[in-house]
Amino acid sequence: MNQPTPNIVVNEELKAYIEPLTPDEHAALERSLLAEGCRDALVLWGDVLVDGHNRYGICQQHGIPFRTVQHPHFRSMEDVHLWMIDQHLGRRSVSDYQRGVLALRKREIVAERRARAQAAAAERRDTDDAGTAPDDEATQTQAAQAAVLEPKPLQSREDIARAARLSSSQVGMIEKIQKQAAPEVVAAVKAGDLSLNAAAVVATLPVEEQQAAAQAGKDELKQVAKRVRESRRKPKAEEATDQTAPAEADGAADMGNIPEMQALRQRVAQLERENAELRQQVQMLSAQLV
Repeated sequence: MNQPTPNIVVNEELKAYIEPLTPDEHAALERSLLAEGCRDALVLWGDVLVDGHNRYGICQQHGIPFRTVQHPHFRSMEDVHLWMIDQHLGRRSVSDYQRGVLALRKREIVAERRARAQAAAAERRDTDDAGTAPDDEATQTQAAQAAVLEPKPLQSREDIARAARLSSSQVGMIEKIQKQAAPEVVAAVKAGDLSLNAAAVVATLPVEEQQAAAQAGKDELKQVAKRVRESRRKPKAEEATDQTAPAEADGAADMGNIPEMQALRQRVAQLERENAELRQQVQMLSAQLV
């Protein structure tokens, strides 16, 4: 095994690219390394550490020997990012939310790369058509090799779901959380205090309300999600009643063509007739008593 070496460079951007371990996870890894040693090699790109930041730090702290290995196919930092994403997507310890975020991040990287490649290909075609700089055999070979190494795009939500081992609905929730959730709500999801479903519901509220709920604690966040869900379970008949008055005021006569609205109006008319009959009976009884 190689001894710890100062030639390894820790890139802080790469170190922070993946969600850090929780204190409990870090402690468990430290116990494992102290008991069994560092069995998996650290992955390098030149001198830059790509995979194994936590193991490297613990090994340095305790003087634990470790091995290193060079990855042969990295051509750019994007390649490194994509490889890191794929590695973590396959790990069981990564949460559903983290896997969804990583898969969405992969979609963005691959889409940007393909857009650049298509633009470059179009530019080469224009150059070839002008007859100024025809492609040589080496250039064509490089393009073919790059095409083989390029990952397939994640074009649909189903593609992302398969990559992250999630359902399409879970991916949709994660997208909503990323776009609309307050940082405090995202932190609650990462900590496991709030489910994806509840967080997606809370994310529909104004940011100030989300933050207030988060400050009140995880139980309040769950209660807020519950209240929002219940408010959306309004009976259809009640919703139709709420919509009848403004529709009639605006002269929306075409609403009467909806079967549910017709049935509702017939029921209202029936109740009004029954109410009138009851009032007459009450008047008759009152007269008899007098």
